[in-house]
Amino acid sequence: MLPQLNPSLGRLIGTGLLACSLATLTACSKSDDSAHQKQIEERPAASQNGNQIPDSATDYKPENLEKDAPLAAGAEPKSGVDYHSFANTNDYRVKHLDLDLTADFDNKVLKGEAILDIQRLTEKNPALILDTRDIDVTAVRAGVGSNLQDVKFSLGKTDPHLGTPLKIELPKGANKVAIQYQTSPGASGVQWLDPQQTAGKKHPFLFTQAQAIHARSFIPLQDSPQVRMTYKATIHTPKDLRAVMSANNDPDAEMDGVFEFEMPQAIPSYLIAIGIGNLDFKPMGERTGVYAEPELLEASAKEFEDTESMLEATEENFGPYRWDRYDLLILPPSFPFGGMENPRLSFITPTVIAGDKSLVALIAHELAHSWSGNLVTNASWRDLWLNEGFTTYLTNRIMQLVYGDDRYKMEMALGYDDLKADLDDREDKDEIMAIDMRGRDPDEVFSNIPYEKGSLFLYELEQKVGRENFDKFLLGYFNNFAFQSITTEDFLKYLDDTLLKQYPDKLSKERINQWVFEPGIPEGAPHPQSDAFTKIDPLRQQWLNGEIKASEIDTNGWTFHQWKYFLDGMPEKLSDEQLKELDSTFKLTESKNNEVAFSWLMIAVRNDYAPANARLEEFLIGIGRNKFVRPLYRAMMETGKEDEAKRIFEKAKPGYHPLTVKVNSKIIYGD
Repeated sequence: MLPQLNPSLGRLIGTGLLACSLATLTACSKSDDSAHQKQIEERPAASQNGNQIPDSATDYKPENLEKDAPLAAGAEPKSGVDYHSFANTNDYRVKHLDLDLTADFDNKVLKGEAILDIQRLTEKNPALILDTRDIDVTAVRAGVGSNLQDVKFSLGKTDPHLGTPLKIELPKGANKVAIQYQTSPGASGVQWLDPQQTAGKKHPFLFTQAQAIHARSFIPLQDSPQVRMTYKATIHTPKDLRAVMSANNDPDAEMDGVFEFEMPQAIPSYLIAIGIGNLDFKPMGERTGVYAEPELLEASAKEFEDTESMLEATEENFGPYRWDRYDLLILPPSFPFGGMENPRLSFITPTVIAGDKSLVALIAHELAHSWSGNLVTNASWRDLWLNEGFTTYLTNRIMQLVYGDDRYKMEMALGYDDLKADLDDREDKDEIMAIDMRGRDPDEVFSNIPYEKGSLFLYELEQKVGRENFDKFLLGYFNNFAFQSITTEDFLKYLDDTLLKQYPDKLSKERINQWVFEPGIPEGAPHPQSDAFTKIDPLRQQWLNGEIKASEIDTNGWTFHQWKYFLDGMPEKLSDEQLKELDSTFKLTESKNNEVAFSWLMIAVRNDYAPANARLEEFLIGIGRNKFVRPLYRAMMETGKEDEAKRIFEKAKPGYHPLTVKVNSKIIYGD
């Protein structure tokens, strides 16, 4: 997935959600079989089947969950501890999931059963603790193999950001748990779209978004990236709709309202994904294709036709693609992100269909996750840079392999500018790659720091040891940790045992630790630049000085990257005459490239350029991608347009994803 945009510069996306207080933080990886149970504050609840446990409430405090290392003030986070999951993963690990769900579009709920195969890690028999959020659990059975019996269960105290722990009493030796449940209409990881919110306007649409901790809103499970599982699923849909998942999809499956899936490789919960809609399929290569509404199918296949070439180039340099197929699902424009790297089926925003392949770096990014993120995964959200820094580095390399050096240099230079802009806007504690996320919503970790700072760190390693040597390191890294979830410390130890030993005269542990554990960019770090941009600076300045007219700037052959660089480099304030000249010369308000339109609308908002107001409203209502809408709403609030921002937001809100609503409600209402 791609991170949060800085209001002034940036090509990436993200969320930046509400933080939870340390007093409500929950962690369980270091809990034992008895203390953990007492720390869940349980609420008595009526149950027709009488299986819920009417225990009295007890205090559930995070400092009790790490008996070996209390979360005292100033204490460092423990490597490998997931502070954002209730699950007692030291007692049990889910190894396989069987899903049977029905999509009820009338009531906007998923309902059915989740069966978990669990591995017991203790000889004792503690209760099983799972993660949920706004899920209505109606019955739980557990036992050995297929011999399941009704068991007692209870829901603990709800944390506003982490959801609600589900406690299940297990028979001795039980290795399978079956949970009957249904989601809530407002599930944070599910969006239900009415027909008018889709491209075709005739059929409803559903898609899920599980990263970072939203899988628990549509499946009760151990919602932690350190827990990897295989899964099978049966999804029941209206008969005129197709279901797809982050699994083996069959484009020729009969449209009978029942779709079956299997994911044979073990993946973390945040990569479980479902899409349901009026979807057709078009192949783009031997192992690649695209699912989309019929109205978007041809344009999508044409725009992303280089996906197979990207796949082949990545394999040639960084090892085999281990997921069988790589297909794309083009979502409605309300999707809050640019893309999501769900294995075998990346979910993609239609806002990158520009008609000229100028925005396909996003496809390269999601594909790169098939090596960095999906294959080798961060063990906790503190370690996100292991996913996104490696992926951003690989993205740039893929763009170079497929589109050449000039494109590579522009992507690198824009990424560096994004990073610098984000560093100017953040506190020191949020500039650290191995960030301390305790007491905070993990969605807040998505910024340019894990992405671009992580990538720049890897680029420095490449520069110091040489590309050929660094590529050998990457190949070994992916093979060594394939299908594992690792910590920052795991990576650093591997680095010690490989590159640091091989090149002690070129690399130092002190320098590496500075990159990972200290804020900012270390002195002497590489500064990627592009000739395609440096020639724009004097032209922009000459126009600002009144030495040349806009019509005298030769923009013939400019890529979107150059347009973005030209616009994002403008000063905060421009005169009405300057705005009118730019707009009339380059037709910026009418631009169909969403990146260019966004950069221009940011200028228009900051300068109260009225001719762009209608386009601004249309843009905010028609697109739910947080990369675009969040900075625009923030700019409106900061420039005295609060009433207009609220009016447009309320008009657009019914079509936004729950995450988009959450992020922008905080900006507009301070919620």
